[in-house]
Amino acid sequence: MRILVVCGAGASSTFVAQRVRRAASDHGLPYAAFAGTEQSLPSDLDAADVVLVGPHLAHALERIQHEADRRGTAVVLLPADIFSDRDGTRTLTVVQEALKEREAS
Repeated sequence: MRILVVCGAGASSTFVAQRVRRAASDHGLPYAAFAGTEQSLPSDLDAADVVLVGPHLAHALERIQHEADRRGTAVVLLPADIFSDRDGTRTLTVVQEALKEREAS
C-alpha cells in the first residue's frame, strides 16, 4: 500500500508521512508513505493507492479527486487537527477506513 500525503509546500506532509509510516510499521503493515505537493501531484498520483490531502488544500479537493478517480486512487481530506496526531495512529485509521470504503464500492 502506497500512501501519498499532499500539502502546499511539502513540509507538513513530510511529518504526516513519517508518522503514518511509523504507525504502519508498528502494526506490521507493509505500507509506504511519502510526501508530495500540490504541484507534484500529477506525477505522484501514479505511485499512490491512497492520497491524504492536507486540510489547507480543501479548496483543491474536487480537482484532486477528479485526477485520482481516473487512476482508481482513494482520496481523503485530512481533518484540521491531524498535525496533532504525533504517533500517526489516527492517520493510519483514516487510511484504513478509506481503503475499506474503496473496497466496498
